[in-house]
Amino acid sequence: MKEFELKYGCNPNQKPARIYMADGSDLPVEIVSGRPGYINFLDALNSWQLVKELREALGIPAAASFKHVSPAGAAIGLPLTDKQKKACFVDDIEGLDDSPLACAYARARGTDRMCSFGDWIALSDVCDATTARIIKREVSDGVIAPGYTDEALEILSAKKKGNYNVIKIDPDYTPAEKETKQVFGVSFEQGHNFFKIDKALLSNVVTEKKELPEEAKRDLIVALITLKYTQSNSVCYAHDGQAIGVGAGQQSRVHCTRLAGSKADTWFLRQHDKVLGLPFRPELKRPDRDNVIDAYINRNEEDCCAEGNWQKHFTEQPEYFTDEEQRAYLDSIKGVSLGSDAFFPFFDNVQRAAASGVSYIAQPGGSIRDDAVIDCCNELGIVMAFTGMRLFHH
Repeated sequence: MKEFELKYGCNPNQKPARIYMADGSDLPVEIVSGRPGYINFLDALNSWQLVKELREALGIPAAASFKHVSPAGAAIGLPLTDKQKKACFVDDIEGLDDSPLACAYARARGTDRMCSFGDWIALSDVCDATTARIIKREVSDGVIAPGYTDEALEILSAKKKGNYNVIKIDPDYTPAEKETKQVFGVSFEQGHNFFKIDKALLSNVVTEKKELPEEAKRDLIVALITLKYTQSNSVCYAHDGQAIGVGAGQQSRVHCTRLAGSKADTWFLRQHDKVLGLPFRPELKRPDRDNVIDAYINRNEEDCCAEGNWQKHFTEQPEYFTDEEQRAYLDSIKGVSLGSDAFFPFFDNVQRAAASGVSYIAQPGGSIRDDAVIDCCNELGIVMAFTGMRLFHH
């Protein structure tokens, strides 16, 4: 296939629209079903690069959940605990433990379920039936993978009355050395970002504490590769082989850190017994439960425990999840890793990270205030490595 005509571009008024190879060669993708749109392909091609790199760096199947060209979640296929399965709404998926790819997507989708609503999915390996069963019951726009088993295709073909977007990508495709795009009629050209992220990038530890356990190196690699395909500015918290909080596209670095930290906090609090035990009405659908859980933890627009409200969601009135209970639970969490796509200009980023259990940080370094940031890490007992490499993505 040389080109594919799209219904429209980013918005319905932006026509005509298509994807094609500038050199006239075949596209590296095959549209198995559906009719993906402009933004779908942006998500698909960015998310595929992320999971491909995670797979190559860590040797474990990987998955990502993308929304508007940034990851809502990304993970490698480590087994989930019983609490994690329940928090991710996959405790009823038969054969989950036998499919690392399904575990990866359960984690990627389950981390920030509100942001993943209507996501684009990327899978590093051939999609199996277990992974397809998770995908089938979630609200999503489509999936990209290097292949699909016959059973997985049968399951996915039943989604959206046969119109679900399924893309197969050539896993051996490598882009050209130079990439171009246009903005306001002006052409931009740059070298493709082939920079390799691996454990060697974490060798320059600049704090008094020097030890980076293997689990921390793994999680820092997850964070940094996630950042490589996240709209900048961006900060990513990672734990247990998954990105647990992504702060993307903020103009201030500390706002990225706060946003990502609040998402990481919510991920951990979703696993609290009080949240896992919420007495939901049996007819309440998963997206509605996601919204209620977020309201219960973060006290958003609706007081879901108040008289007149709780009856809409629960079979009985739940107890409030108090600030004191939440803080005590979060204070018990340590060993979280954090990556930043550019240097920390102020030490307030470290202070906010520590409030979410961060013990390990990887960032480029190079700020005139590096000494103050290092001192703050030393005071808080955090290990920090300077990577020397910025990871901006626009």
